[in-house]
Amino acid sequence: MRFPTPLPRPLLRHTARLRHTARPRHTARLRHTARRGTTVALAGVLLTAGALAGCSGSDGPDQAVDAFLAGWLGGDMHRVGFRNPAGERVPADEVTEEIKQLSGELGKTPPKLRREGEAKVNEDTATATVRVDWTLPGDTHWSYPSEIHLNRGDDDEWQVIWEPKVVEPRLTSGDELAVRRLTASRAAVTDGAGAPLVAPRPVVVVGVQPDQVTDVPGLVRQLDTAFRAIRPPITPPVDLADLPGRLKEAKPNAFVEVVTLRREAYLQIKPRIHHLSGTKFRDEQRELAPTRDFARALLGSVDPAQADDIAANPGLVQEGDSVGHGGLQGRYDKQLRGGVGLSVVIVSKLPDGTVAPDSKEVFRREPQAGVPVKTTLDVPTQNAADDAVRGSRQRAALVAVRVGDGAVLAAANAGTAENLAFTAQVPPGSTFKMVSTLGLLDLGAVSLDGPVACPKTFTVDGRSFKNSDNFALGSVPFRTDFAKSCNTAFAALAPKLGPDGLANAGRSLGLEAEWKLGTDAFTGKVSAGGSAAERAAASFGQGTTVVSPLAMAAATAGVARGQWQQPKLVLEPGPGEPAPPGPQLKAGSVEPLRTMMREVVTKGTGSALADVPGGPVYGKTGTAEYDDNPAHTHAWFVGWQGDVAFAVFVEKGGSSTATAVPIVEKFLRGLR
Repeated sequence: MRFPTPLPRPLLRHTARLRHTARPRHTARLRHTARRGTTVALAGVLLTAGALAGCSGSDGPDQAVDAFLAGWLGGDMHRVGFRNPAGERVPADEVTEEIKQLSGELGKTPPKLRREGEAKVNEDTATATVRVDWTLPGDTHWSYPSEIHLNRGDDDEWQVIWEPKVVEPRLTSGDELAVRRLTASRAAVTDGAGAPLVAPRPVVVVGVQPDQVTDVPGLVRQLDTAFRAIRPPITPPVDLADLPGRLKEAKPNAFVEVVTLRREAYLQIKPRIHHLSGTKFRDEQRELAPTRDFARALLGSVDPAQADDIAANPGLVQEGDSVGHGGLQGRYDKQLRGGVGLSVVIVSKLPDGTVAPDSKEVFRREPQAGVPVKTTLDVPTQNAADDAVRGSRQRAALVAVRVGDGAVLAAANAGTAENLAFTAQVPPGSTFKMVSTLGLLDLGAVSLDGPVACPKTFTVDGRSFKNSDNFALGSVPFRTDFAKSCNTAFAALAPKLGPDGLANAGRSLGLEAEWKLGTDAFTGKVSAGGSAAERAAASFGQGTTVVSPLAMAAATAGVARGQWQQPKLVLEPGPGEPAPPGPQLKAGSVEPLRTMMREVVTKGTGSALADVPGGPVYGKTGTAEYDDNPAHTHAWFVGWQGDVAFAVFVEKGGSSTATAVPIVEKFLRGLR
């Protein structure tokens, strides 16, 4: 303590003596002096002594603790004196180094340190409590009290008793703190009944050990032949072109991964590959859907984290984690993955420098469980849809919607990882005659049996329209024009719809609406206005009208139900308020339309479906030109049977009767 003014020389001598009399071993001497009587001057000395005893001078225990905490954070302990519990001096550099070693993995982010209150002094010893607050990954805080013991030396300076438990009460010499990451079990994407669609399923990882291969080219040929024999075929096929190079670059005893197969696929070819020189096999579990194709583009996949996943989710994703890619797995990855937990443990080093196998947990933050995503998908319907499009030579999509409530039961895609079923933007072709006919019936422009001519060609503003295969029907009932899919009849009727009649009919069936589905979906764009030639083309699904299979399936369900309702896919978490239902369709319009869609199957272009079991099938075929070459066409079919409405789209499929209708037949038979 510094005094503001110099003291008289006699008082200075007494002050020096007082520094010693304040210590316990001199208390008897002080009491004796007091008994003998003291002068007023001595009374003044005692008062000064009392003031000194109450002062937290430069050598007080609190100041020593504060200097230690500052040195801990700053990495410089030279302002602090240290002794071990045995009373031996400990160099400051040694304390600095041991704190670094004890902190282990936590040392990269030093803790916040705060003395809690004043030190408790008991003669020549003192105890201070400090609060240690570590910031852990994920902005988690681990906070705890730690005691620091001090001794006062002969020079009256307070010294810190250094021991590892100052850093954490359970640490001993040679220990260090480490962080263990705790991941939650990934939640499931479920079907409409709440059963997981994606769950851990057995797989076999096929690999090769380089130093056991006797004939690399021969091995590659045999593996390729075996993989191509798997049914259903692996899409895309396993590419083994780089296998020789990878074997050459790998360590001799490495496991060079070739492909991961579902166990049922592996068992198909096990006799052909298990004996091959160098082949090795590893049984694992992977998060997989019921089959390889099951709603693949819609659901997405769950895969080991890649470098870009880790970079995009710092601190949340690391090597070894499972991450959703694409589809619902990607869109809801964070929710499904849950929150990472962590554990702080004390690990000990063995004499050889290795880490002891056992560890003591000192802090734990439990991982937050992932939250399931509940969908409306129906496993039997999805299996039937996947099986129906499998083997298509062109990219194809099939969507099934429940008529009663709009629930999406299936979304199958073939030949692509893209979810064409929901996001394709393509002309609907003659399936749109369903929409045109609804508009014409609403306006009273046609009737079931009213005659409408179907010539071979029909010209509007210099643009000639024709029918598939250039057929002509002459003057026939409108129902026949519909069943036989006469383009020229609809081109002639287009003016009766006016500039907005077609768009209004489409909107009454949910086209162009803003949907809350829980994933991306294209709801269509209907031609409106435009030239007379554009309106003629749009009347049978050409022109500028574009739709997705889902949009057409939902529109078809609206015709079957008598009122459009937004399709539903994700039930939980709720994707938001759905689009409002469409208007109640006029019975005088929708009933004749249903009759005509039934006659497409019984008398028209969809007759291949007439004997499908399970109740009457209603529908409409469609062939849609997608460029200026009339030979380039997509194939369509929309319809319903019972409570299941559906749309099938085959990209560049040509004739709908040759490509789309057979898919529908296979789908409906698969539902039985």
